[in-house]
Amino acid sequence: MHLDRRKFITTMAAAGAALPFAGGAAFGMTNVPNEKFQYPLFFFTKALDMFETDFMSETLAMVGGFKGLDVTVRPEGKVEPERVEDDLPKVVEIGKKYGLETKMMVTSFTNTEDLYFRKVLKTASSLGINYYRLGYYTYDNTGDIPGFLQKLKKQFVTLVELNKEFGIQAGYQNHAGGAKVGSPIWDIWELMRDLPVEYMSSQFDIRHATVEGQSTWILAMQLLKNKIGSLAIKDFDWALKNGKSKSIGVPLGKGLIDFDAYFNAVKELKIQVPMTLHIEYPLLDDSEKGLTLLQKQKIIVGRLKTEVDFIQTYLYKM
Repeated sequence: MHLDRRKFITTMAAAGAALPFAGGAAFGMTNVPNEKFQYPLFFFTKALDMFETDFMSETLAMVGGFKGLDVTVRPEGKVEPERVEDDLPKVVEIGKKYGLETKMMVTSFTNTEDLYFRKVLKTASSLGINYYRLGYYTYDNTGDIPGFLQKLKKQFVTLVELNKEFGIQAGYQNHAGGAKVGSPIWDIWELMRDLPVEYMSSQFDIRHATVEGQSTWILAMQLLKNKIGSLAIKDFDWALKNGKSKSIGVPLGKGLIDFDAYFNAVKELKIQVPMTLHIEYPLLDDSEKGLTLLQKQKIIVGRLKTEVDFIQTYLYKM
């Protein structure tokens, strides 16, 4: 990569990102009064974690429209937790070269006693990252749902105290399938109803909310509106595998999500939080994996730009 090209991309990315997302309320705070609703768009790095950070950041800058990175800090992620002090600052600095802020991260932590938890939060906070996603909780097999949630509530209180210490907001993503806490979104409300949103929030995922409740996701959003700290954006369709239906990721607008109703609900409920774009389908098909790096980059940029343009079409109307 030539320096002149890098400078050009950085300048263009900063200009492009400023256009739709200029101004706005403090990051990570829900329902902050403002004449205009602002929705900074971050990129969940999972889909590009296999590439070098320089390549990933340059690619996102070429796409335009991204405020920054929602970086994976978890086993097999962009940053391994045990290397957070060395590697996370590098990711943040490389992102900055391309006009990208790193304000969000995704972890697998669920307990304050988890190995490296405090080190990750301390490092992230020192770098200006003020939002992280927790790992997932799974129901036990006792069938005592209320009792399980009461125990988990105590863990969430402990997590809030840890988040206060480092001045960071946690988010818990509703995820469909299995015995995950948050598949039925009402349990997230039960866990968070009495907790301060600036330290413990919902990452509302429209795909997983629709998978679990095709016609009731809007009730879940209404219930959680004051607890939502970020919005995860992605689409899905149903497919048959071994005679069973399975949800699969598809590009935005190509699946079953009612984005007209979704963005209208976000506007009507005055949910003013960052968005994170999740890519849950292959950005390169098998025939493209043998191409040169620059050829791959061109394809990825085109596909991601289609995603960003889709989101911005709605944001410009809000």
